[in-house]
Amino acid sequence: MAKFVLFVLVAFSVVSWAVIAERWRAFSRAARESETFLERFRKGGGLAAIQDATASLGASPLAHLFRAAFREISLNPPPPSGADPTTIEALDRVLRKSASVQITELERSLSFLATTAGATPFIGLFGTVWGIMNAFHGIGVTGTASLAAYAPGIAEALVATAAGLAAAIPALIGYNHFMRKLRLFEAGMDEFSADMVHRVLGRRS
Repeated sequence: MAKFVLFVLVAFSVVSWAVIAERWRAFSRAARESETFLERFRKGGGLAAIQDATASLGASPLAHLFRAAFREISLNPPPPSGADPTTIEALDRVLRKSASVQITELERSLSFLATTAGATPFIGLFGTVWGIMNAFHGIGVTGTASLAAYAPGIAEALVATAAGLAAAIPALIGYNHFMRKLRLFEAGMDEFSADMVHRVLGRRS
């Protein structure tokens, strides 16, 4: 049982480190490409030109929002008198839907980190209890409270406790870090959506 508990904890730890590494790369690329997109967007020019210039930025949430908005404007262009409330409402709906999709993509696998941070200490605690039970069993078998009787069980208990914490702590740190980054992305998308709507409001066909 002690070996099984350790195997489970090691599996959680390995997968959580893989998730941390993958999400780190994904978030870093998204931030880098979003910065590149904003630089181009703030230079101004036609929406079609921005679309062409940023078509390769596949990891940027802001670029995805822009492309969704551009498709909506292309399919339902504002009237010659300027964007009306119906156009703005449709554009805002498209932007919110696209932002939700991007947040879901960025959140991918983060729930596993939360599960690891919450579950592995209790799995380690189970291993600890099992090790202590073995220690008392050893004392009962030998009939004496010698070190040789209870040391193996206590060692199992301590190893399980340490393994549970070793799996939980990095997962918790990683989860909190990525959730903070995610909130920054959400704020950036809200700000960009407002800028995009404002730009369309002042746009004339």
